Amino acid sequence: MENYSIRKINKEDNQEVAALIRAVFDELNIPKVGTAYEDPYLDFMFEEYSKPRSVYYVVENNGRIIGSAGIAPLENEAETICELQKMYFLPETRGLGIGAEMMAVCLQSARNFGFESCYLETMPFMLEAQKLYKKVGFEYISAPMGSTGHVSCPIWMLKNLE
Repeated sequence: MENYSIRKINKEDNQEVAALIRAVFDELNIPKVGTAYEDPYLDFMFEEYSKPRSVYYVVENNGRIIGSAGIAPLENEAETICELQKMYFLPETRGLGIGAEMMAVCLQSARNFGFESCYLETMPFMLEAQKLYKKVGFEYISAPMGSTGHVSCPIWMLKNLE
């Protein structure tokens, strides 16, 4: 894939980003209850990630958003811990290294914000995503952290950013 770029989300991207995330949930039959699908701010990602120490990126190709991911403080956890949030890509973007590029951008932002570790939650069947997470240094942990509200995500991982 050529001519794609990774950039921060704009307000006018809200609808397209929400539609992308919902499309991936439908495609992969991800539970909608107890996951990011239910997050009340899914239609307002620009506003949600305009908060301090938060950022959300989109991958754009020929004027179309084809992937997204963000970093934000992990709620009800130490202020040194952030969460990799809502990392989703359309099928045609997977396996091309764009996810690894997005991950690098997100983790660098986390370091720039002063976070010391990064947490994430995922689904057991998302094996390709887990492979990427492990490749960049995420390790499995035995219990969830913080208060994400995503009770249907049973895989938890943590990475030291230092």
